[in-house]
Amino acid sequence: MLNETPTASDARLLNAAERLVQQALKAGATAADAVAGRSASVGVSVRNGKVEASDNSESDGFSLRVFVGQRVASISANATADAVALAERAVAMAKASPEDASQGLADPEDLARDILDLDLYDPTEPGADRLREMALEAEAAALAVKGITNSSGASAGAGSSGMVLVTSGGFSGTYRRSGFSVSASVIAGEGTGMERDYDYSSKLHFSDLEDAAIVGRRAGERAVRRLSPAKAQTGTATIVFDPRVARSLAGHLAGAINGIAVARKSTFLRDKLGQRILPAGFRVTDNPLVPRRGGSRPFDGEGVRGQPLDIVVDGVLQTWLLSSSAARELGLKTNGRGARGGSGVGPTSTNFAFEPGTLAPAELIAGIGSGIYVTEVFGQGVNMITGQYSRGASGFLIENGEIAGPVSEFTIASDLNHMFAHLVVANDLDRNYSTAAPTIAIEGMTIAGAAQN
Repeated sequence: MLNETPTASDARLLNAAERLVQQALKAGATAADAVAGRSASVGVSVRNGKVEASDNSESDGFSLRVFVGQRVASISANATADAVALAERAVAMAKASPEDASQGLADPEDLARDILDLDLYDPTEPGADRLREMALEAEAAALAVKGITNSSGASAGAGSSGMVLVTSGGFSGTYRRSGFSVSASVIAGEGTGMERDYDYSSKLHFSDLEDAAIVGRRAGERAVRRLSPAKAQTGTATIVFDPRVARSLAGHLAGAINGIAVARKSTFLRDKLGQRILPAGFRVTDNPLVPRRGGSRPFDGEGVRGQPLDIVVDGVLQTWLLSSSAARELGLKTNGRGARGGSGVGPTSTNFAFEPGTLAPAELIAGIGSGIYVTEVFGQGVNMITGQYSRGASGFLIENGEIAGPVSEFTIASDLNHMFAHLVVANDLDRNYSTAAPTIAIEGMTIAGAAQN
């Protein structure tokens, strides 16, 4: 970790960000904001009982965004950059940029007035030795599972980052976030019959991290379950998405209601506000203020405190994810979902969740009778403009209401409008993920696999 206390580091970065904003105004900007980021990480990866890599990184960086009227430019630099030269260059870039009426700082009345402590930072530093022990323990537990023949590697890591934001509109704030992880990936079987799978745990607090041996054992058991897969038959079936895969469906919805995509008309949901897009009774939420949660933040990339949102209520789409610029393009108000990235600020989800149903996963599967339980999808076959969905998949047959043998090498296809309208959710939601979903079943999906006899 960097050789200064977090408090001293935040104060240093805050002063540097304030100076950048002041220099931008002196250089001719009508408004400006600056983000200072501090990050440090250490990670160890192992394979077959030996350390493959050990990484330790530390960095400070700055991003300055300046406005000259309705012209905007952004510039990034490391901590050693000259503030005066950086500000002058950014202002010159802004003056040469086209006007954009949606650009500008967040409105003053939207800014956070105090900085909530959401318990996002754990100062624990396990060190490279402890991380190596964790990675080796995860790998050993995975390799001990009967049927596992090789390791693809295991890793453990720890890191922290700091966020400092200063705006000429009167906002100044900072918060810190930590992260810890352990993972393992192993191979079962031999030759052309090999199968690979993985498992991991990732938490903000070290004490919340799952035991490395449990993570490793799950990775091994997942891989062994996939051995000797059959070929799925082409046709139409109900698909049940394991929570690991169901989270990607939640991510597709979050992307489809991004205010920038709506303003650009590049989402299949662009005309669906106020309409039913999910089954009656279904609820989707997004909450940036949950303590000790991965997607939480006391303020967004513009200094706005986002409030908990009901994205979907009783199946009806209630709102978009909005930053200030996206909101202005749509004639709306920001809801505090702005995130810094690249050359500006764009909306993102925070802790986005498909809220659970009442059925246990086993009950949901029993009610289906037959179908496919999908544990992995791959490929990029999702068109967010049209909603067309087609991805390679693997998983397990569902026969007589129970999960049966493994299947692989098939494609599942539909369109997201149909999928969202017909999904059924179980009650096994794990809220530890910033994009979360329980087990999900969707009827009427197309399966492209082995030809039927």
